[in-house]
Amino acid sequence: MARTTDSTDERSTDRASTGANDSVVSLEDVRVHFDETGLIDGLRGEDETVRAVDGVSIDIPENEIIALVGESGCGKTTLGKVAVGLQRPTSGTVTYRGQDIWDAKEGNGDPAIPYPEIREALQIIHQDPGSSLNPNRTVLTSLLVPLKLTEPELGPNQREQRVYQLLEYLGMKPSEDYAHRYPHQLSGGEQQRVVLGRALLMSPDVILADEAVSALDVSLRVEMMDLMHDLQSVFDTSFVFVSHDFANARYFAGTVGGKIGVMYLGELVEFGPAEEVIRDPQHPYTKVLSWATPTLDPDLAAEESMDPPVREIDIPDPIDPPSGCRFHTRCPEARAVCETTTPELVATDTDRQTACFRMDETHEYWDSQPITGGNDG
Repeated sequence: MARTTDSTDERSTDRASTGANDSVVSLEDVRVHFDETGLIDGLRGEDETVRAVDGVSIDIPENEIIALVGESGCGKTTLGKVAVGLQRPTSGTVTYRGQDIWDAKEGNGDPAIPYPEIREALQIIHQDPGSSLNPNRTVLTSLLVPLKLTEPELGPNQREQRVYQLLEYLGMKPSEDYAHRYPHQLSGGEQQRVVLGRALLMSPDVILADEAVSALDVSLRVEMMDLMHDLQSVFDTSFVFVSHDFANARYFAGTVGGKIGVMYLGELVEFGPAEEVIRDPQHPYTKVLSWATPTLDPDLAAEESMDPPVREIDIPDPIDPPSGCRFHTRCPEARAVCETTTPELVATDTDRQTACFRMDETHEYWDSQPITGGNDG
């Protein structure tokens, strides 16, 4: 577990801590940089490196829900894929129950946990379920595959009965009918249920739900998220829920006491209990996401400002991110120090971490000059 400090003390860490000591997956100073240098750029000697994830550390405990939220291109999906071993980091480490995932995959040393076991424990639900289901396989055939891998001792009839039971639990009734349908005979919501069931049959410790409800209409989104909540308690699975929609993130994590991590240009800028992040956003960027998200609470709606808490709408180029605090070009609270110095993710409360100088009343930020167009403080 990482070190954390109060905002008034010397900064010492930038790890997102959940407050638990039973982490299933741990990411340490993870960076993922993609080289998009073309032929002409290469001849000119220009660096075209996209810093998709840039120095993120986070722990994922057992039976936890962590929602990663931010605008498109902020790095949340890349970070999620790193967490479940689908994207190798450029630098940093990713461990599953203390075992380095990539050392295990490459057979380096003598892995305490073999890679096939790690692969089964870390699963993903894609945004487009239709593309992840074999169009030539029935639902039954697709769901029998993970059972054959995880429980080879079961006979054919026992496996089929398990599939029927799961389909019933997923709300796909009559299960015998749905079991013999092909993906094109299912609605988008039904396809997503099948994909969720297939992942759960692997008895995973962590499931990455990558924009898993964004393609559904509002009523089906809530229904799908409620189903995932129910299944989490049954299978004791942790979810890493990726969404560009703050409303989805706050419903999925906030209704069950989960955590929200806010990402901006590859960095984690705020992390903490979902309800606290929703009710009292500390980072200026989180305030932007909160402002842009419709609320169902009339009391909160009356208190919301009509003016967006942001100076600029456009997101900077991830190939050439701003120096210092990457949000300073859009932040109405930015001061001169924000242009040159990068704030670290530090503890600002018992379970809250924020990467913003405003959280420290003694920081030189308060003596620094406001940036033109920003507030006075």
